[in-house]
Amino acid sequence: MTSNRENPFLNLEYQTSLEDLGDEYYDEVNATRFPQHTLRFRNNDLLNHLGLIPHDVKDTDFIEIFGEFRKIRPFLALRYHGYQFGEYNPFLGDGRGFLYGQVKGVNGELYDFGTKGSGKTPYSRGGDGKLTLKGGVREVIAAEILHRVGVKTSRCLSLIETGEKLWRGDEPSPTRSSVMVRMSRSHIRFGTFERLYYLKRPDLIKKLLDFVINTYYPDIALDNDRYGLFYQELVKRKARLVAHWMAAGFCHGVLNTDNMSIIGESFDYGPYAFIDTYDPLFTSAYFDHGRRYSYGNQPVMVRTNLEMLQLPLMSIIPPKVLETGINQFSYHYENAYREAMLKKLGLVGVSDQGNELLETTIDVLKTSQINYHQFFIYLIDNINKSWWEKPANILQEINLPTANWVNWKYIYNKSLNQYSSDQISSVINNLNQFNIRVPFLKSKIESLWESIVYYDDWQPFYHLIQNTMSSEIKTF
Repeated sequence: MTSNRENPFLNLEYQTSLEDLGDEYYDEVNATRFPQHTLRFRNNDLLNHLGLIPHDVKDTDFIEIFGEFRKIRPFLALRYHGYQFGEYNPFLGDGRGFLYGQVKGVNGELYDFGTKGSGKTPYSRGGDGKLTLKGGVREVIAAEILHRVGVKTSRCLSLIETGEKLWRGDEPSPTRSSVMVRMSRSHIRFGTFERLYYLKRPDLIKKLLDFVINTYYPDIALDNDRYGLFYQELVKRKARLVAHWMAAGFCHGVLNTDNMSIIGESFDYGPYAFIDTYDPLFTSAYFDHGRRYSYGNQPVMVRTNLEMLQLPLMSIIPPKVLETGINQFSYHYENAYREAMLKKLGLVGVSDQGNELLETTIDVLKTSQINYHQFFIYLIDNINKSWWEKPANILQEINLPTANWVNWKYIYNKSLNQYSSDQISSVINNLNQFNIRVPFLKSKIESLWESIVYYDDWQPFYHLIQNTMSSEIKTF
């Protein structure tokens, strides 16, 4: 393989931030050796964030670092517990991955390289610690689509097929294997704190919380009320995150506390799905028989997880301060959801009729059962200046079977007229910016996988990712 000087990844400035916390928070582990390494995905966009020029980074560089796992710093399997489907589980932790390293991006922020599928750790609980290739492909797709529509999310830096056959109960087996590297702001979870509460270690909770605030919440690090401000800010971030999921029509599927990032970032995509139609009961995880993590229940569950986090935080933050923080969840969620949905309708900065338009839009989507994503594409494809003249001109091409359809046109017309008709290009730009044409429904993702598994044809997958990443990115 390449030498130190030749491989740009080896020359990044690796940090020891989490490592310096001490081994109460992690176990040093080794990576599994794989029989083969075929690079299936490399995220050149993320290379730019690291100050690397994609042309200068070879595929073999990815394989040496993120497939053969040439060691620069100790590999750390993080310790955590969590509430899984409402039941506390003290036997969790990084069971098929580890923290490869931490680096500073060109923006000065700290980023984690976290593996998935890199082999057994002390927390594998009898599993093989491996990742199916299909699981890796699905996570790449989820992360890139969510990033494109403005969700704060981890992203996949690389996906390497590893040449093993894996047996799984939820995939036709044997199935192909892979190892993925996820780049995120942090891999610290709610469950990282919950483990320390379970072990009755308030000293370690405080040490970890100080680290989180100093590293990820620097604006409040020197404030005398920094602990309470941290929780208030976390509540705001999580409320905005789930609001953006809902606007994107995204159902995470497994909102256990071990899947909740302490900095409010979206990560760890397993049985996720995007809704076909607006259905609050839609549930993406086949094993979620009680619909606990259904699409419509996501805001409730994120708030519940924030409430659970109060238990370990109470050793530092007074209960009344925590209560003040959590009481702001609905306010932040409703504002973020309204803002995100209005942007999907092409309306940025529109306040009048905002609540009325949102409520009517949801009613139309729910009662008509039109394809959720196609509805917004109809707006992009058909909008013209006549929509400003009278409501009847709006979407004459379709007639939705719902009593509120005419009323929706009337309210949308009023909202459009907060822009002048000469500003139609601005509305069109908004529609294109906050919606996506790339088909990402379950059936499409399955067809991509069929091309791979039956014909080893990766072009449909690459085409999807290229079309997703080629659009200008702007967060909500």
